[in-house]
Amino acid sequence: MADTKEKPPALYEKQVKAYPQRIKGTFRNIKWLTLSVVLGLYYVLPWFRWDRGPSLPNQAVLMDMSGPRIYFFAIEIWPQEIYYLTGLLVLGAIGLFLATAIAGRVWCGFTCPQTIWTDLFIYVEGLIEGDRNKRIKLDKGPMTVNKIWRKTLKHTVWLVISILTGGVFIFYFANAPEILVDMVTGQASTTVYGFVALTTGMTYLLAGMAREQVCIYMCPWPRFQGSMFDEDSLIVTYEEWRGEPRGKPKKGLDSLGDCVDCNLCVAVCPVGIDIRKGQQFECIGCALCVDACDSIMTKLNRPLGLITYDSITNQNARKNGKPQTTNIVRPRTMSYAAMLLLVIGIMGYGLMNRSELEINVQRDRAPLFVHLSNGDIRNGYTFKILNMVNEEQTYTLSIDGLDDAKLWVIGVAPDPVEQVTIHVGADQVGTFRIFVSVSPDALEEHFDDMEFVLINTKTGEKTETEVAFAGPED
Repeated sequence: MADTKEKPPALYEKQVKAYPQRIKGTFRNIKWLTLSVVLGLYYVLPWFRWDRGPSLPNQAVLMDMSGPRIYFFAIEIWPQEIYYLTGLLVLGAIGLFLATAIAGRVWCGFTCPQTIWTDLFIYVEGLIEGDRNKRIKLDKGPMTVNKIWRKTLKHTVWLVISILTGGVFIFYFANAPEILVDMVTGQASTTVYGFVALTTGMTYLLAGMAREQVCIYMCPWPRFQGSMFDEDSLIVTYEEWRGEPRGKPKKGLDSLGDCVDCNLCVAVCPVGIDIRKGQQFECIGCALCVDACDSIMTKLNRPLGLITYDSITNQNARKNGKPQTTNIVRPRTMSYAAMLLLVIGIMGYGLMNRSELEINVQRDRAPLFVHLSNGDIRNGYTFKILNMVNEEQTYTLSIDGLDDAKLWVIGVAPDPVEQVTIHVGADQVGTFRIFVSVSPDALEEHFDDMEFVLINTKTGEKTETEVAFAGPED
């Protein structure tokens, strides 16, 4: 007896590879321009030089891991100021919210690195394998000499681009001219080669193989970007009221809409969706379907904008014959803009008023204090001075708050004194081992307050750091 049991339905839909077709138009030109600017900056920026004086790197943009410091032209960020990176992340997030509220997924469609490199890889694929129909035919066809050499050449070019991408990525973490010579001559560390290989592999995999799958399945942004939209956000839309019912134009048949069902909007889409089905989270807002539809409408001598980059408000206004408006200034965008300006103001104020001196003092905890032979009580401290100026600084150090307190600095002042002169190199951290002694009669509590007073001998700037002095409990 034949088994009539039906197979259970598949839980996951099989991937349908997208073959984006070439198209010319306004938005395609904007994407080419954006791609050129972004890639140009990425590949060229590490080679910009910036004179910071002796002993400091002269690379304009550098995350110096050995320093460790971050340099961005005239700005120098120390590890203690890592909160500025947090501020940049906050700025990026709010800026993305604002851009999305105004112009939809403009970031995803034009400036996202995944979009930029995928566009470049698809362009290379088109040059070698041909446009959409030729690529589909080549993939479905048998393995021939023509298919082998075209596929081999395509993947070779992809690999070269990936290697260049990975190599340049390392330049942002080390002096570009030096590390390039080390990499070419085989003198670079395994860590450098490892990160180049990792970045190369990720570029090749994500831009060449995964492509739209990254945007659809890996990126979290599509899942909540819809909450940034409102009826006045500029997004890619299909005017169903004008295009339906769709069909091929025929003589004597005037009941059809403007959409001729050519599917060119689907063919050019990098994620392979049909915008005529309405808003979909897969849509990255690249607006290539707008260029495609406008090219068909031009040939048919029909009004442009059947697929358009506009707001729902304007689309409904056109449908009802009412005036159209572009309402950028509204509560949502004003809130984002206000938050953006606030964070920029806080970061700008912090950068303009940042101190060029930072002091860190750690008191010894084992033992808390030591009895000297003359009866005095002694505490030990580790005193660190962060000199953020590219010039050696000289300071005088003294004690305030404890009567007749004496200090001595290991390697600088071997004998107890009331004041000592210390030097800190340019753009360096000076670490000093300091002992402070005082008579027990001057102590009032188990832990008495005192201050290290540091005075810059050149500028006269005075910095006071409060610490505790430990003594006997009785």
